[in-house]
Amino acid sequence: IPCLSFNRHEVMKWNGWGYSDSRFLFNKKGQAEFTGKRYKLSGMILPALKDWFEGTFGASLQHKSPATVSLPTNNELKSIGVPFSHEAEDRAFRGHGHCLHEIFALREGKIGRVPDMVVWPNCHNDVEKIVALACKHNVCLIPYGGGTSVSSALECPPEETRSIVSLDTSQMVRQLKRREEVISAGVRKTTRNLSLNESGYCTGHEPDSMEFSSLGGWVSTRASGMKKNIYGNIEDLVVHIKMVTPQGVIEKSCQGPRMSTGPDIHHFILGSEGTLGVVTEVTMKIRPVPEYQKYGSVVFPNFEQGVACLREVAKQRCAPASIRLMDNEQFMFGHALKPQVSSIFTSFLDGLKKFYITKFKGFDPSRLCVATLLFEGNREKVLQHEKQVYDIAAKFGGLAAGEDNGQRGYMLTFVIAYLRDLGMDYYVIAESFETSVPWDRVLDVCRNVKARVVRECKDKGVQFSPLSSCRVTQTYDAGACVYFYFAFNYRGLSDPVHVYEQVEHAAREEILANGGSLSHHHGVGKLRKEWMRETVSEVGVGMLQSVKDYVDPKNIFGNRNLL
Repeated sequence: IPCLSFNRHEVMKWNGWGYSDSRFLFNKKGQAEFTGKRYKLSGMILPALKDWFEGTFGASLQHKSPATVSLPTNNELKSIGVPFSHEAEDRAFRGHGHCLHEIFALREGKIGRVPDMVVWPNCHNDVEKIVALACKHNVCLIPYGGGTSVSSALECPPEETRSIVSLDTSQMVRQLKRREEVISAGVRKTTRNLSLNESGYCTGHEPDSMEFSSLGGWVSTRASGMKKNIYGNIEDLVVHIKMVTPQGVIEKSCQGPRMSTGPDIHHFILGSEGTLGVVTEVTMKIRPVPEYQKYGSVVFPNFEQGVACLREVAKQRCAPASIRLMDNEQFMFGHALKPQVSSIFTSFLDGLKKFYITKFKGFDPSRLCVATLLFEGNREKVLQHEKQVYDIAAKFGGLAAGEDNGQRGYMLTFVIAYLRDLGMDYYVIAESFETSVPWDRVLDVCRNVKARVVRECKDKGVQFSPLSSCRVTQTYDAGACVYFYFAFNYRGLSDPVHVYEQVEHAAREEILANGGSLSHHHGVGKLRKEWMRETVSEVGVGMLQSVKDYVDPKNIFGNRNLL
C-alpha cells in the first residue's frame, strides 16, 4: 500500500475538519454549496441550507466571524534516527484533535503547547527504538493516528516541562499477512480498504471518521462503527494486538480465537488512549465483501414510536447493518442539506410523498422522525431481512420512505463534520457528544438532555434559540447509543467557548443522572476524565493506575488521558 505523505496538511486542513478542498460555503449569490470532488454532495447547490441556517440560529451572511492564522516558530532538536520534522505546521497539525475549543482557538490564531518534534516510524522496530530513546532522555511521547479525537486526547498538557514528541503512525501501513484475518498498523480505513476490497474482503468497521481515523486509534479508544450490528465493535473484531511500552512489548503467545488465561490483556490496551504505549500491529477479522447492499428509510409519526420500533428490532435481533433514528430537529436539518432538484418530475414526486405523509396519513411535520437503514449480505436474505424490519416498523406506525432517503442519510455522515467550519464563519458554534443507555431510559435521556441544553444556553446568556437534537444510532440487546448535536449563535457573548463548555458539561451531568454512560465510543481523553471515578469506582481507577505505574513508571506516555 502506498505510504501517506508525511505532510498531510498539504491535503488536509490544520485548523478545520477534513480535506482542504472540501468545505461548505455560501457563494456570491448567497447560495450554499459544497466544494471539491470527493463526495456525492461535492459541487452541488443546497438551496434550503441558507434559510434553515439563518432561521435556526438567527445567523446572518452579513455577520461573518474573522479567522486569523498564526504558527509558532521552530525548535531545534536532535535527530533520533527516523524521519522527523521540526516544522511549525507539522507540529501544529499534530498538537490538537477536533474538539470545538481546539478548532476555535486555532481559527483565532491562539495556539497553545504543541509537540516539539514529529517522528514517523515505519515499522514496529522503529517504534521500539523511539520508545527506548524517549526513556533514556525522559521525553514525553504522544501517539498520533488520524487526529480525529473529540475528547482533548491529543492536546499537549500545558504543565508538561519535558520535550514532547508526536509519534505519527501514518507511515505504518503495511499489511503483513492475509488469511482469514489481516494484520495492519497505523493505517487509515480508506487506504487499507483499497487493498482489501481488491481481494474481495472488508473489515465492516466504519466509524463516522473512517476517512481519517486509524486502526491504532480505533483500538486505543474502543471505537464503534456504523455497521456494528453485523460486524461488531472494535473489541469484537480484534484477534491479536502488539503494543510497545516502556517496559517492553505486550502481546499474546498465539492468535487463537479465545483463551481462558486470566483477564484478557487486550482489554488493558483497548481504550488505553495512548497512556501505556503504542499499538504497532493488529490482527483483525475480515469478511467477504457483501454481494448485495440495499438502503432504506422509514418515517414515523413521532420519536417515541420510532424508539419503540428500534427496541423491538433489537429484541428480535434483526437489526440491519445500520439503523439510525433521527429526531424531528435532525430530520429538518437533513432536509436542509438536500441538493437542488434536477428535474420537475423529481420535484413532483418529492411533493407527492410529502403530501401523502402529512395530509393523507396525518403525520405532523413538526413531530415526525425518520430512520435510515442499510442492509448487507446475500441478496435473498437481505430481501427477507428488509421485509421483516419493515413489518415491525408498520406495527409502530412507520411508513417506508424510500431507498434514496436512506442512502442520502448514510452518505451525509461523511460531510456533516464540515458544517461546523461553516458555522464558525458566521458566529455559530456546534458540537456532538454521545452516550449509551438502557432501553427503558432512552426517551428520558433524549428528552431531558435536549431540554437541559436549551435551558443552560438561556441561563448562560445565549441570545438566540439553540439547536438541540439527537439520534439513536446503534442498537444492542440491553440498550442503544444516542448521539446528540447542539449548536448556537454566539453573537453578543464575550467568551463563547467557555459558555459552550459549561453547556456541554451540564449536558454530560444530565446524561449520567439519567442513567447514561460516560462515553459509548468517543473515549474519555482529558475532556471527561473528571467522571472516571464515578464511572468505574475508586477501586477501578486504582487498578488502572496500578497498570500505568508498572508499564510506564516514568510517565513517558504522558498525554494525561483517562487518569
